[in-house]
Amino acid sequence: MNQQFLPVTMDEVRDRGWDAPDFVYVCGDAYVDHPSFGHAIIGRILEKAGYRVAMLCLPPWQDASAFQRFGRPRLGFLVTAGVIDSMVNHYTVAKKRRSDDAYAPGGRGGMRPDRATIVYCNRIRQAYKDVPILIGGVEASLRRFSHYDYWDDKVRHAILVDAGATLLMYGMGETSIIACANWVADGMNPAELSAIRGICYMSKRPDERCVQLPSHAEVCNDKRKYAEAFLIQYEEQDPIRGRRLCQQQDTDRYIIQNEPPLPLTREALDAVYDLPHTRRWHPMYDREGGIPALKEVEFSIASTRGCFGSCSFCAITFHQGRIIQSRSPESIVREAKLLTALPGFKGYIHDVGGPTANFRQPACQKQLKHGACKNRQCLFPSPCKNLEVSHRELIEILRQLRALPRVKKVFIRSGLRYDYIMADPDATFLKELCQHHISGQLKVAPEHVCPYVLERMGKPGRPVYDAFVARYQRVNAALGLKQYLIPYLMSSHPGSDLNAAIELACYLRDTGFYPEQVQDFYPTPGTLSTCMFYTGLDPRTMKPVYVARSPEEKAMQRALMQFRAPINHPLVRKALRLAGREDLVGYGRTCLAPPESDHRPAPRAQRSAGSGAAAKKKTADRAAKPSVKRSSPWAKPRKKR
Repeated sequence: MNQQFLPVTMDEVRDRGWDAPDFVYVCGDAYVDHPSFGHAIIGRILEKAGYRVAMLCLPPWQDASAFQRFGRPRLGFLVTAGVIDSMVNHYTVAKKRRSDDAYAPGGRGGMRPDRATIVYCNRIRQAYKDVPILIGGVEASLRRFSHYDYWDDKVRHAILVDAGATLLMYGMGETSIIACANWVADGMNPAELSAIRGICYMSKRPDERCVQLPSHAEVCNDKRKYAEAFLIQYEEQDPIRGRRLCQQQDTDRYIIQNEPPLPLTREALDAVYDLPHTRRWHPMYDREGGIPALKEVEFSIASTRGCFGSCSFCAITFHQGRIIQSRSPESIVREAKLLTALPGFKGYIHDVGGPTANFRQPACQKQLKHGACKNRQCLFPSPCKNLEVSHRELIEILRQLRALPRVKKVFIRSGLRYDYIMADPDATFLKELCQHHISGQLKVAPEHVCPYVLERMGKPGRPVYDAFVARYQRVNAALGLKQYLIPYLMSSHPGSDLNAAIELACYLRDTGFYPEQVQDFYPTPGTLSTCMFYTGLDPRTMKPVYVARSPEEKAMQRALMQFRAPINHPLVRKALRLAGREDLVGYGRTCLAPPESDHRPAPRAQRSAGSGAAAKKKTADRAAKPSVKRSSPWAKPRKKR
């Protein structure tokens, strides 16, 4: 491709005939000019609008010198921690440091600081005291109010307070970035700020036109007040009916949040993905092996934004919103044709999706006029009577993609809502999905089976998942295919106690599925589940919620999900005894763990083998015979011999 990267050095700035960039874009990810990376989209949008942007990605943050690479920009700095919150990027749920970083050269960890947005802004302030700084991205967006921070185990101020930035852009920023850039270029009139959607800013006095949240001091000292504040934020996170919000941070500082940005029209979203990109990492990373994160998305297509699934543990609601925005079939096919012409394309489009791949339209037409319902969900506890279920457009898009020259296979690897599939009276999508768009296995996310845990998660009940499993099996059998379901499951989510974990373990025992990986609940900023984790309350009802807090109980819940592993038996036994379920300790088919001491008689082959050569050979053959691993969630338990 002939498309140029945005400049990354002062020499490249001069080569373009600029004396200085308008904006220096500081990012905690490596510079990858691909539409799956937010900094690439925002940079190209500003470029199209006529602004001069220089990229400063993964700068050394130990002092301010790196932030002076381009001198003082004409208008200001843009700052983002990257695609992922820097603390989530750096630490596991057990708060152990990760050794790698898929968004850094060669996957090398440690190239960005903890709390990257704050650190970058503070260094910029050291270099240029009064330069405008605009922050955005996931880290800024989800920390825009006083928020519980899992890693500090306390409530932190709104990120604008700690970062000292001029403005915060939350959500998907294509429209707000241009409005903010124009505001800076026009002289930064404070009176104009209240008209810019999708931003937060600091004020020395409260705005009486806003909904007033409990103050920072209140939410720090009273968990019920924290839950009340979160619920207001959650309910007003709607572009149609959402109101402006205000929260006092300290004696004379208030954070003001304007209304959320309006959803992009289909034409506007198409225009975003029609922007020119090199679709490569910057060549300066070649010698280190490139950027691993690009390899995951290089031949994928983002087709939608937003999700009306509203899972409690997911931040999509708080960042992208519940109203679906989708690209036109023509735009998606146009990008697919572009992919087929790229070097390295081997005939496989790895994904066509978004937060939820099979959502292509708003849940109902009322959402476009009145917004998403304030006190109701579209799919939970059952599909709303107004829900419009259709996979027709997605089916047609996938058929067009399969028909393109050079395309061998089109996969869907983004999440699929199986309850939405079950709500569709037309079975065509599931049939074509199984026939053309998966390879051996389909990953779905029931997350749990216990009713009161699923209620806290906002997920459908077990009968819906069981019905989907049965339908999936029938479709594959009719197609003559042997394909499996891989369910994502979560331990220690608020509401899950040892009894719930045991119920899930028994389900796994009865279905014959053994998860190789288990996800502990991770309390990330901006989710309903994190509010429950911190407060012990469901903010929607203010009723208490059980929360597993000790590392030992979390380990027991996780071990119960992998109860077959001998290394987990001590924890499984302890959990069963604490829950009064010693009936599940033993050798029976229904048991989850053997007793501490194995008093069973030796296997028959060992008792009767003697010293005969034939007996020894028979014993050796038995030992060498590979065990059969069951991975089908509908597989029947083996019969006891």
